Amino acid sequence: MYLKTLSAVTVMLSATSAFAANDNCGDLTIADMSWNSATLIANIDSFILTEGYGCNVELVPGDTNATGASIIERGEPDIAPELWSNSMAEAIKKGVADKRIRVAGQSLSDGGEEGFWIPKYLVDENPSLVSMKEILKHPELFKHPEDDSLGALYSCPAGWNCQISTDHLYEAFNMEEHGFDLIDPGSGAGLSGSIAKAYERKEGWLGYYWAPTAVLGKYEMVKVDFGSGVDLEHYQTCLTQEYCENPKPSMYPPAPVDTVTTEVLASEKPAVYDYLTKRSFTNEKMNTLLAWMEDNQAQGDFAAEYFLENNEVIWSTWVSADAATKIKAALN
Repeated sequence: MYLKTLSAVTVMLSATSAFAANDNCGDLTIADMSWNSATLIANIDSFILTEGYGCNVELVPGDTNATGASIIERGEPDIAPELWSNSMAEAIKKGVADKRIRVAGQSLSDGGEEGFWIPKYLVDENPSLVSMKEILKHPELFKHPEDDSLGALYSCPAGWNCQISTDHLYEAFNMEEHGFDLIDPGSGAGLSGSIAKAYERKEGWLGYYWAPTAVLGKYEMVKVDFGSGVDLEHYQTCLTQEYCENPKPSMYPPAPVDTVTTEVLASEKPAVYDYLTKRSFTNEKMNTLLAWMEDNQAQGDFAAEYFLENNEVIWSTWVSADAATKIKAALN
């Protein structure tokens, strides 16, 4: 009887200790970036860590370069939930080596995705159109908005980095000789608007776009296969540079999109860090969420609750059973 009582007390103490550890998570700062996917993830993290792990969370404004530099040099904020790390890959590598930060995992499991895209309904009608080789034979399917005798390739607006790569790929594929003209849409809204217009009219469209975005959540698009694979060195040293003497085709490499934390958080709050290593989104899922945010003019906090209320099968795999129970109770 004594042993049974002692065992019961031990179990109760262990449970109490675990509960206290969660409830004493303490203060946390999370970077709330200015674009929709990042603010959505930041608010999801805030809700889960507040309700599931007892953290006292503060969302702080951020962007890629400023947040990246601050978390490495000053240890603030504690969490950068969606860091597009290509632009500061060396600094992040050094920060990890110096034990200032850790890369917890991929915010976007597919990475940031770029490429040339066409509407899915065109591929449904002609499956061979997934290849650039086949597209070049049919400029008539991608009519220029001002000249029916030409096909059109929509580039990025002037001043965007992707305009450089699109222009070089236009040259690499000899698209002018194949009857295509290169179009500057004038703005990001002009580029997305051209896709919406094509979809409404069930017309052909060919151009640069990226994921995750609300546009690719609303409109089913298929990424064109250049037939080249990814030539990373050529992409970095030529296609993305203003001057590229001999551009050659290369698919766009995926851009790493990671969750980065301070080393202090990773060491002192292992339950929080464990959650962050598991929390990740596919681009398909994020595209759908971004489209919902746009259609409902939803801010990050409202969109976070929408995600959590409707996707328990996803987020429950990221958290402990105890945290999942608390999160469901908070949602109810």
